[in-house]
Amino acid sequence: MTDRFHSLTVVLEQDTRDDDCEALISAIKQLRGVATVTGVVSSPDSHMAEQRALMTLRKKLYQALE
Repeated sequence: MTDRFHSLTVVLEQDTRDDDCEALISAIKQLRGVATVTGVVSSPDSHMAEQRALMTLRKKLYQALE
């Protein structure tokens, strides 16, 4: 038996203005089986999580280079 997905998440490379995403949202809506597409607004929490992940990666890279 195979698994069944109820949704897929798309993550953008970087925070992007909502008006710049209109074409992308439109294209995704045209795919077969897509019921709805909604954007998620960036928040300070997501920025902090990203910066903490980058800091952890930098520390590990620095330790590997030592």
